[in-house]
Amino acid sequence: MTKGAIRFGLCCIFKEQPIKFRRTTAKHLSQFSAEEQKKRLSDICLSNAGSLLRALTFCHQNNIGGFRINSQILPLKTHPQLGYNVSDLPEADQIIKKFMACGEFSREHDIRTTFHPDQFIVLSSINPDVVKRSTADLEYQAQVSQWVNADVINIHAGGVYNDKQSALKRLRKVIDSLPDTVRKRLTLENDDKSYSPQDLLPVCRDMDIPLVYDVHHHRCLKDTLSISDATCLSADTWNREPLFHISSPINGWQSADMRKHHDFIDTNDFPRIWLSMKITIEVEAKAKERAVLKLMKELSCRQK
Repeated sequence: MTKGAIRFGLCCIFKEQPIKFRRTTAKHLSQFSAEEQKKRLSDICLSNAGSLLRALTFCHQNNIGGFRINSQILPLKTHPQLGYNVSDLPEADQIIKKFMACGEFSREHDIRTTFHPDQFIVLSSINPDVVKRSTADLEYQAQVSQWVNADVINIHAGGVYNDKQSALKRLRKVIDSLPDTVRKRLTLENDDKSYSPQDLLPVCRDMDIPLVYDVHHHRCLKDTLSISDATCLSADTWNREPLFHISSPINGWQSADMRKHHDFIDTNDFPRIWLSMKITIEVEAKAKERAVLKLMKELSCRQK
Protein backbone atom coordinates (compact mmCIF):
# COMPACT_ATOMS: atom_id res chain seq x y z
CA MET A 1 0.00 0.00 0.00
CA THR A 2 1.21 3.48 -0.84
CA LYS A 3 1.92 5.46 2.32
CA GLY A 4 -0.45 8.35 2.94
CA ALA A 5 -3.01 7.15 0.39
CA ILE A 6 -6.53 5.93 0.94
CA ARG A 7 -6.51 2.27 1.90
CA PHE A 8 -9.14 0.43 -0.15
CA GLY A 9 -10.53 -2.78 1.26
CA LEU A 10 -11.85 -5.90 -0.47
CA CYS A 11 -14.70 -7.74 1.23
CA CYS A 12 -14.47 -11.48 1.92
CA ILE A 13 -14.60 -13.21 -1.47
CA PHE A 14 -13.45 -12.96 -5.07
CA LYS A 15 -15.46 -12.72 -8.26
CA GLU A 16 -12.84 -13.80 -10.77
CA GLN A 17 -9.68 -14.81 -8.95
CA PRO A 18 -9.38 -18.58 -8.25
CA ILE A 19 -9.29 -17.99 -4.49
CA LYS A 20 -12.07 -19.81 -2.67
CA PHE A 21 -13.07 -20.18 0.96
CA ARG A 22 -14.72 -23.46 1.85
CA ARG A 23 -17.80 -23.95 3.99
CA THR A 24 -19.93 -26.80 5.27
CA THR A 25 -23.36 -27.12 6.83
CA ALA A 26 -24.52 -28.68 10.06
CA LYS A 27 -26.86 -30.95 8.10
CA HIS A 28 -24.02 -32.28 5.95
CA LEU A 29 -21.57 -32.69 8.82
CA SER A 30 -24.09 -34.44 11.09
CA GLN A 31 -24.13 -37.55 8.92
CA PHE A 32 -20.55 -38.38 9.96
CA SER A 33 -19.03 -39.71 13.17
CA ALA A 34 -17.56 -37.25 15.68
CA GLU A 35 -14.04 -38.25 14.64
CA GLU A 36 -14.81 -37.79 10.94
CA GLN A 37 -16.43 -34.43 11.66
CA LYS A 38 -13.21 -33.19 13.23
CA LYS A 39 -11.15 -34.45 10.30
CA ARG A 40 -13.39 -32.67 7.80
CA LEU A 41 -13.48 -29.44 9.81
CA SER A 42 -9.71 -29.56 10.22
CA ASP A 43 -9.24 -29.91 6.47
CA ILE A 44 -11.57 -26.98 5.75
CA CYS A 45 -9.94 -24.71 8.34
CA LEU A 46 -6.46 -25.47 7.02
CA SER A 47 -7.63 -24.88 3.46
CA ASN A 48 -9.21 -21.54 4.43
CA ALA A 49 -6.03 -20.40 6.14
CA GLY A 50 -4.17 -21.07 2.90
CA SER A 51 -6.82 -19.21 0.91
CA LEU A 52 -6.52 -16.23 3.24
CA LEU A 53 -2.79 -16.02 2.60
CA ARG A 54 -3.44 -16.12 -1.16
CA ALA A 55 -6.08 -13.40 -0.74
CA LEU A 56 -3.64 -11.18 1.14
CA THR A 57 -1.00 -11.83 -1.50
CA PHE A 58 -3.42 -10.72 -4.22
CA CYS A 59 -4.22 -7.56 -2.25
CA HIS A 60 -0.52 -6.77 -1.85
CA GLN A 61 0.18 -7.33 -5.54
CA ASN A 62 -2.68 -5.01 -6.54
CA ASN A 63 -2.15 -2.23 -3.97
CA ILE A 64 -5.38 -3.13 -2.14
CA GLY A 65 -4.68 -2.17 1.45
CA GLY A 66 -7.37 -4.06 3.31
CA PHE A 67 -9.21 -7.36 3.39
CA ARG A 68 -12.37 -8.25 5.28
CA ILE A 69 -12.21 -11.85 6.47
CA ASN A 70 -15.29 -13.99 6.09
CA SER A 71 -16.97 -14.67 9.43
CA GLN A 72 -17.17 -18.39 8.60
CA ILE A 73 -13.45 -18.77 8.00
CA LEU A 74 -13.72 -21.45 10.71
CA PRO A 75 -17.11 -22.92 9.75
CA LEU A 76 -19.57 -23.93 12.49
CA LYS A 77 -17.04 -22.83 15.10
CA THR A 78 -19.70 -21.85 17.65
CA HIS A 79 -22.53 -24.14 16.52
CA PRO A 80 -24.51 -25.34 19.58
CA GLN A 81 -24.08 -29.02 18.69
CA LEU A 82 -21.12 -29.14 16.33
CA GLY A 83 -18.96 -26.33 17.70
CA TYR A 84 -15.32 -27.04 18.47
CA ASN A 85 -12.04 -25.70 19.76
CA VAL A 86 -9.36 -25.43 17.10
CA SER A 87 -6.94 -27.07 19.54
CA ASP A 88 -9.06 -30.25 19.35
CA LEU A 89 -8.75 -30.60 15.57
CA PRO A 90 -6.24 -33.10 14.11
CA GLU A 91 -4.19 -30.41 12.34
CA ALA A 92 -4.56 -27.72 15.01
CA ASP A 93 -0.88 -26.72 15.07
CA GLN A 94 -0.71 -26.35 11.29
CA ILE A 95 -3.98 -24.39 11.20
CA ILE A 96 -2.84 -21.88 13.80
CA LYS A 97 0.63 -21.64 12.26
CA LYS A 98 -0.82 -20.86 8.83
CA PHE A 99 -3.21 -18.22 10.19
CA MET A 100 -0.33 -16.64 12.09
CA ALA A 101 1.63 -16.56 8.83
CA CYS A 102 -1.25 -14.49 7.45
CA GLY A 103 -0.80 -12.09 10.33
CA GLU A 104 2.92 -11.82 9.66
CA PHE A 105 2.24 -11.16 5.97
CA SER A 106 -0.34 -8.46 6.73
CA ARG A 107 2.04 -6.71 9.13
CA GLU A 108 4.96 -6.89 6.71
CA HIS A 109 2.96 -5.48 3.81
CA ASP A 110 0.67 -3.11 5.75
CA ILE A 111 -2.57 -4.85 4.83
CA ARG A 112 -5.38 -4.18 7.27
CA THR A 113 -7.63 -7.14 8.11
CA THR A 114 -11.09 -6.86 9.63
CA PHE A 115 -14.15 -8.89 10.53
CA HIS A 116 -17.81 -8.01 10.01
CA PRO A 117 -19.89 -10.69 11.82
CA ASP A 118 -23.11 -11.95 10.28
CA GLN A 119 -26.40 -10.17 10.91
CA PHE A 120 -27.50 -12.67 13.55
CA ILE A 121 -24.93 -11.13 15.92
CA VAL A 122 -27.22 -8.92 18.01
CA LEU A 123 -25.90 -7.65 21.33
CA SER A 124 -29.02 -5.54 21.97
CA SER A 125 -31.42 -8.47 21.69
CA ILE A 126 -34.12 -8.97 24.32
CA ASN A 127 -33.38 -12.71 24.10
CA PRO A 128 -30.51 -13.74 26.44
CA ASP A 129 -29.73 -16.79 24.29
CA VAL A 130 -29.18 -14.58 21.23
CA VAL A 131 -26.83 -12.38 23.24
CA LYS A 132 -24.96 -15.43 24.55
CA ARG A 133 -24.50 -16.89 21.06
CA SER A 134 -23.53 -13.50 19.68
CA THR A 135 -20.89 -13.05 22.36
CA ALA A 136 -19.47 -16.52 21.68
CA ASP A 137 -19.16 -15.68 18.00
CA LEU A 138 -17.37 -12.43 18.76
CA GLU A 139 -14.95 -14.27 21.04
CA TYR A 140 -14.18 -16.74 18.26
CA GLN A 141 -13.48 -13.94 15.80
CA ALA A 142 -11.30 -12.20 18.37
CA GLN A 143 -9.27 -15.39 18.68
CA VAL A 144 -8.68 -15.51 14.94
CA SER A 145 -8.03 -11.76 14.96
CA GLN A 146 -5.09 -12.33 17.30
CA TRP A 147 -3.61 -14.79 14.82
CA VAL A 148 -4.16 -12.72 11.67
CA ASN A 149 -3.50 -9.23 13.09
CA ALA A 150 -7.09 -7.97 12.59
CA ASP A 151 -7.90 -4.77 14.46
CA VAL A 152 -11.66 -4.49 13.76
CA ILE A 153 -14.69 -6.62 14.59
CA ASN A 154 -17.53 -4.52 13.23
CA ILE A 155 -21.17 -4.99 14.23
CA HIS A 156 -24.53 -3.30 13.83
CA ALA A 157 -26.52 -2.15 16.85
CA GLY A 158 -29.38 -4.55 16.10
CA GLY A 159 -33.11 -4.05 16.29
CA VAL A 160 -35.11 -1.26 17.90
CA TYR A 161 -37.70 -3.54 19.58
CA ASN A 162 -40.18 -0.63 19.71
CA ASP A 163 -37.90 1.24 22.11
CA LYS A 164 -34.62 2.49 20.67
CA GLN A 165 -33.26 3.97 23.89
CA SER A 166 -33.84 0.75 25.84
CA ALA A 167 -32.18 -1.23 23.07
CA LEU A 168 -29.15 1.05 23.20
CA LYS A 169 -28.97 0.64 26.97
CA ARG A 170 -28.88 -3.14 26.55
CA LEU A 171 -26.19 -2.73 23.91
CA ARG A 172 -24.06 -0.63 26.24
CA LYS A 173 -24.45 -3.14 29.07
CA VAL A 174 -23.39 -6.11 26.93
CA ILE A 175 -20.44 -4.22 25.43
CA ASP A 176 -19.28 -3.49 28.98
CA SER A 177 -19.26 -7.23 29.72
CA LEU A 178 -17.20 -8.27 26.69
CA PRO A 179 -13.67 -9.60 27.16
CA ASP A 180 -10.86 -7.23 26.30
CA THR A 181 -9.85 -9.24 23.21
CA VAL A 182 -13.25 -8.38 21.72
CA ARG A 183 -13.76 -4.95 23.23
CA LYS A 184 -10.52 -3.44 21.92
CA ARG A 185 -11.45 -4.46 18.35
CA LEU A 186 -15.19 -3.80 18.51
CA THR A 187 -16.72 -1.13 16.29
CA LEU A 188 -20.31 -0.07 15.61
CA GLU A 189 -21.73 0.71 12.18
CA ASN A 190 -24.75 2.80 11.25
CA ASP A 191 -27.34 0.78 9.32
CA ASP A 192 -29.97 1.55 6.69
CA LYS A 193 -33.11 0.82 8.72
CA SER A 194 -32.73 1.49 12.44
CA TYR A 195 -29.64 3.34 13.65
CA SER A 196 -28.18 6.42 11.98
CA PRO A 197 -24.77 7.95 12.80
CA GLN A 198 -26.54 10.43 15.06
CA ASP A 199 -28.05 7.54 17.06
CA LEU A 200 -24.73 5.76 17.57
CA LEU A 201 -22.24 8.57 18.01
CA PRO A 202 -23.15 9.16 21.70
CA VAL A 203 -22.63 5.45 22.44
CA CYS A 204 -19.32 5.45 20.58
CA ARG A 205 -18.04 8.55 22.36
CA ASP A 206 -19.10 7.38 25.82
CA MET A 207 -17.70 3.88 25.45
CA ASP A 208 -14.62 4.56 23.30
CA ILE A 209 -16.05 2.40 20.53
CA PRO A 210 -15.16 3.61 17.01
CA LEU A 211 -17.96 4.24 14.52
CA VAL A 212 -17.61 2.66 11.07
CA TYR A 213 -19.38 5.21 8.89
CA ASP A 214 -21.35 3.64 6.04
CA VAL A 215 -22.26 6.46 3.67
CA HIS A 216 -24.73 4.34 1.67
CA HIS A 217 -26.63 3.47 4.83
CA HIS A 218 -26.64 7.13 5.84
CA ARG A 219 -28.15 8.10 2.50
CA CYS A 220 -30.87 5.48 3.04
CA LEU A 221 -31.51 6.41 6.69
CA LYS A 222 -30.93 10.12 6.97
CA ASP A 223 -30.55 12.18 10.14
CA THR A 224 -29.72 15.86 10.66
CA LEU A 225 -26.01 15.33 9.94
CA SER A 226 -24.51 16.09 6.55
CA ILE A 227 -22.16 13.54 5.01
CA SER A 228 -19.22 15.82 5.75
CA ASP A 229 -20.24 16.25 9.39
CA ALA A 230 -20.89 12.53 9.83
CA THR A 231 -17.51 11.79 8.27
CA CYS A 232 -15.63 14.10 10.65
CA LEU A 233 -17.55 13.06 13.76
CA SER A 234 -17.08 9.38 12.95
CA ALA A 235 -13.37 9.84 12.29
CA ASP A 236 -13.02 11.52 15.69
CA THR A 237 -14.17 8.32 17.45
CA TRP A 238 -11.10 6.42 16.20
CA ASN A 239 -7.79 6.05 18.02
CA ARG A 240 -6.32 4.53 14.85
CA GLU A 241 -6.99 4.78 11.12
CA PRO A 242 -10.75 5.25 10.57
CA LEU A 243 -12.67 2.62 8.64
CA PHE A 244 -15.58 3.59 6.37
CA HIS A 245 -17.86 1.70 3.97
CA ILE A 246 -19.07 2.65 0.51
CA SER A 247 -21.55 1.13 -1.92
CA SER A 248 -23.90 2.27 -4.67
CA PRO A 249 -27.55 1.29 -5.16
CA ILE A 250 -28.19 -1.18 -7.96
CA ASN A 251 -31.44 0.54 -8.99
CA GLY A 252 -30.38 4.13 -8.38
CA TRP A 253 -31.21 6.62 -5.66
CA GLN A 254 -34.73 7.27 -6.94
CA SER A 255 -35.84 3.63 -6.73
CA ALA A 256 -38.24 2.24 -4.14
CA ASP A 257 -35.41 0.14 -2.67
CA MET A 258 -32.11 2.01 -2.49
CA ARG A 259 -30.52 -0.55 -0.16
CA LYS A 260 -29.42 -3.26 -2.60
CA HIS A 261 -25.80 -3.00 -3.69
CA HIS A 262 -24.59 -2.48 -7.25
CA ASP A 263 -21.81 -4.52 -8.86
CA PHE A 264 -19.63 -1.41 -8.92
CA ILE A 265 -19.26 1.99 -7.25
CA ASP A 266 -20.49 5.12 -8.97
CA THR A 267 -17.74 7.68 -8.34
CA ASN A 268 -20.45 10.31 -7.92
CA ASP A 269 -21.35 8.48 -4.70
CA PHE A 270 -17.82 8.86 -3.36
CA PRO A 271 -17.71 11.70 -0.79
CA ARG A 272 -15.14 14.27 -1.89
CA ILE A 273 -14.12 14.92 1.71
CA TRP A 274 -12.76 11.38 1.84
CA LEU A 275 -10.18 12.08 -0.87
CA SER A 276 -8.03 14.13 1.49
CA MET A 277 -8.23 11.71 4.42
CA LYS A 278 -6.02 8.85 5.56
CA ILE A 279 -8.70 6.21 5.97
CA THR A 280 -9.62 2.65 5.10
CA ILE A 281 -12.61 2.33 2.76
CA GLU A 282 -14.15 -1.11 2.40
CA VAL A 283 -15.84 -1.41 -0.99
CA GLU A 284 -19.13 -3.25 -0.64
CA ALA A 285 -19.90 -4.14 -4.26
CA LYS A 286 -20.95 -7.39 -5.86
CA ALA A 287 -18.14 -7.39 -8.42
CA LYS A 288 -15.68 -7.69 -5.51
CA GLU A 289 -12.04 -7.31 -6.62
CA ARG A 290 -13.12 -5.95 -10.01
CA ALA A 291 -15.10 -3.21 -8.26
CA VAL A 292 -12.23 -2.26 -5.96
CA LEU A 293 -9.70 -2.05 -8.77
CA LYS A 294 -12.12 -0.12 -11.01
CA LEU A 295 -12.85 2.42 -8.26
CA MET A 296 -9.14 2.88 -7.49
CA LYS A 297 -8.39 3.49 -11.18
CA GLU A 298 -11.27 5.92 -11.69
CA LEU A 299 -10.48 7.99 -8.59
CA SER A 300 -6.80 8.09 -9.54
CA CYS A 301 -7.70 9.43 -12.99
CA ARG A 302 -9.97 12.09 -11.49
CA GLN A 303 -7.23 13.35 -9.21
CA LYS A 304 -4.67 13.81 -12.01
